Amino acid sequence: MPSGVRRQGPRRDDGPMNPEGASRERLRTAFDRASDLYQRARPEYPEALLDHLVEVTQVKSDARLLEVGCATGKATLPLARRGFHITCIEPGPALVAAARRNLAGFDAEVVQARFEDWDPAGQLYDLVFAATAWHWVDPAVGYHKAAEALVPEGHLAIWAATHAIPYEGDTFFADIQPVYDEIGEGLPPSTPLPRPGEPKDQRDEIETSGLFDVLDVTQYDWETVYDAEGYIELLNTFSGHIAMQDWQRDRLYGEIRSRLARRTDGLLHRHWGSVLHVARRKT
Repeated sequence: MPSGVRRQGPRRDDGPMNPEGASRERLRTAFDRASDLYQRARPEYPEALLDHLVEVTQVKSDARLLEVGCATGKATLPLARRGFHITCIEPGPALVAAARRNLAGFDAEVVQARFEDWDPAGQLYDLVFAATAWHWVDPAVGYHKAAEALVPEGHLAIWAATHAIPYEGDTFFADIQPVYDEIGEGLPPSTPLPRPGEPKDQRDEIETSGLFDVLDVTQYDWETVYDAEGYIELLNTFSGHIAMQDWQRDRLYGEIRSRLARRTDGLLHRHWGSVLHVARRKT
């Protein structure tokens, strides 16, 4: 890796750049503009993760699940195929419409609402889960809301798909960092590179709520391969890239196309990391 590049982190994918106030809410709602891309561009979650979730929680096929922030149903669909009844909470109207189309024919309903504002109307669930969505929920509200929606000793599961860069991985992400810096979208030089097996877990945050006992924390890593247009589609589902100005995206995406066109196969390899947290509601 070239000198002066290794210390720079990759551009943030999904997380709020400003965890408070209008910037957070603006980025949170940006995903609605990616409703046509989200289902095909975002990676599938590992089947091993979903298998482990079911194994740890011991949810039966007739269990009632509540999903926080379903987007287009990326995590919902593989669980719906297993026969669970799933209620999905999603604030974006275009994402809600896409999720309803994707989940047609399954025992699933999609409710348009912010989780913080949603009223369960007395309905209790066996499992509350969030896939690459919990970081958008106000933790001061989210854990209490989840606990209130669960049956006694019901479970909460949280995971996310984040970028992971192996030590001997694709150099593309380091090489493209100067372009992010040029357009004013780089991260501070001290930002560490996210490595496989190193994503920070949320055990302390979950237990600090006083409402849950953490039962299991398991990490997963996997790889996806993209051509230039496929990778740009992926970037167009990330809130930070959606919020960029047109000139910033034009400059960045032009460089992505140009650099990948110079590769023999025209492809890049992106690694993902995910930490599955499973907690049980305290009685």
